[in-house]
Amino acid sequence: MKYSILVVSVVSALALNACERATVVVPANTVNVPVPGPAGPQGAPGATAEKGATGATGATGATGSEGIAGAEGAKGVEGAKGDKGKTGGDTVVIVPAPVPRR
Repeated sequence: MKYSILVVSVVSALALNACERATVVVPANTVNVPVPGPAGPQGAPGATAEKGATGATGATGATGSEGIAGAEGAKGVEGAKGDKGKTGGDTVVIVPAPVPRR
Protein backbone atom coordinates (compact mmCIF):
# COMPACT_ATOMS: atom_id res chain seq x y z
CA MET A 1 0.00 0.00 0.00
CA LYS A 2 2.92 2.32 0.72
CA TYR A 3 4.20 2.07 -2.82
CA SER A 4 0.81 2.46 -4.51
CA ILE A 5 0.18 5.88 -2.89
CA LEU A 6 3.67 6.98 -3.89
CA VAL A 7 3.20 5.81 -7.50
CA VAL A 8 -0.22 7.49 -7.78
CA SER A 9 1.12 10.81 -6.47
CA VAL A 10 4.09 10.78 -8.89
CA VAL A 11 1.90 9.89 -11.87
CA SER A 12 -0.66 12.59 -11.03
CA ALA A 13 2.09 15.22 -10.62
CA LEU A 14 3.52 14.31 -14.02
CA ALA A 15 0.06 14.29 -15.64
CA LEU A 16 -0.83 17.72 -14.29
CA ASN A 17 2.48 19.21 -15.43
CA ALA A 18 2.17 17.64 -18.89
CA CYS A 19 -1.28 19.16 -19.51
CA GLU A 20 -0.23 22.76 -19.00
CA ARG A 21 1.66 24.03 -22.02
CA ALA A 22 2.60 27.52 -22.97
CA THR A 23 0.52 28.89 -25.87
CA VAL A 24 2.61 30.05 -28.82
CA VAL A 25 1.15 33.02 -30.70
CA VAL A 26 2.24 33.38 -34.32
CA PRO A 27 1.83 36.89 -35.71
CA ALA A 28 -0.34 37.02 -38.83
CA ASN A 29 1.39 37.87 -42.08
CA THR A 30 0.18 41.11 -43.55
CA VAL A 31 -0.71 40.80 -47.23
CA ASN A 32 -1.54 43.77 -49.43
CA VAL A 33 -4.70 43.00 -51.37
CA PRO A 34 -5.43 45.33 -54.29
CA VAL A 35 -8.85 46.97 -54.07
CA PRO A 36 -10.62 47.94 -57.32
CA GLY A 37 -11.24 51.63 -57.83
CA PRO A 38 -14.45 53.34 -58.96
CA ALA A 39 -15.98 52.44 -62.33
CA GLY A 40 -14.99 54.50 -65.37
CA PRO A 41 -17.37 56.39 -67.69
CA GLN A 42 -19.62 54.47 -70.06
CA GLY A 43 -18.37 53.97 -73.63
CA ALA A 44 -20.02 55.22 -76.82
CA PRO A 45 -22.87 53.11 -78.31
CA GLY A 46 -22.00 50.73 -81.14
CA ALA A 47 -23.01 51.11 -84.79
CA THR A 48 -26.28 49.62 -86.06
CA ALA A 49 -25.89 46.23 -87.73
CA GLU A 50 -26.62 45.73 -91.43
CA LYS A 51 -29.68 43.74 -92.53
CA GLY A 52 -28.89 40.22 -93.68
CA ALA A 53 -29.80 38.81 -97.10
CA THR A 54 -33.16 37.08 -97.59
CA GLY A 55 -32.97 33.31 -97.93
CA ALA A 56 -33.92 31.46 -101.12
CA THR A 57 -37.47 30.13 -101.56
CA GLY A 58 -37.82 26.37 -101.27
CA ALA A 59 -38.86 24.14 -104.19
CA THR A 60 -42.49 22.99 -104.56
CA GLY A 61 -43.13 19.43 -103.43
CA ALA A 62 -44.20 16.66 -105.83
CA THR A 63 -47.91 15.84 -106.22
CA GLY A 64 -48.98 12.63 -104.52
CA SER A 65 -50.22 9.62 -106.48
CA GLU A 66 -53.91 8.71 -106.68
CA GLY A 67 -55.16 6.13 -104.24
CA ILE A 68 -56.43 2.67 -105.20
CA ALA A 69 -60.21 2.24 -105.50
CA GLY A 70 -61.78 0.21 -102.68
CA ALA A 71 -63.37 -3.20 -103.16
CA GLU A 72 -67.14 -3.50 -103.40
CA GLY A 73 -68.84 -4.49 -100.18
CA ALA A 74 -70.55 -7.86 -99.71
CA LYS A 75 -74.31 -8.13 -100.02
CA GLY A 76 -76.17 -8.02 -96.70
CA VAL A 77 -78.08 -10.94 -95.27
CA GLU A 78 -81.81 -10.89 -95.93
CA GLY A 79 -84.00 -10.52 -92.85
CA ALA A 80 -86.43 -13.12 -91.57
CA LYS A 81 -89.89 -13.08 -93.09
CA GLY A 82 -92.99 -12.70 -90.97
CA ASP A 83 -95.77 -15.28 -90.76
CA LYS A 84 -98.79 -14.59 -92.96
CA GLY A 85 -102.27 -14.33 -91.56
CA LYS A 86 -101.36 -13.96 -87.89
CA THR A 87 -103.11 -11.28 -85.94
CA GLY A 88 -101.53 -9.18 -83.26
CA GLY A 89 -103.07 -11.26 -80.48
CA ASP A 90 -104.85 -9.71 -77.50
CA THR A 91 -103.06 -6.38 -77.70
CA VAL A 92 -105.34 -3.34 -77.50
CA VAL A 93 -104.10 0.03 -78.75
CA ILE A 94 -105.90 3.10 -77.35
CA VAL A 95 -105.58 6.29 -79.35
CA PRO A 96 -106.52 9.41 -77.37
CA ALA A 97 -108.95 11.93 -78.87
CA PRO A 98 -107.30 15.03 -80.32
CA VAL A 99 -107.43 18.18 -78.17
CA PRO A 100 -109.63 20.88 -79.70
CA ARG A 101 -107.94 24.13 -80.69
CA ARG A 102 -108.91 27.33 -78.95
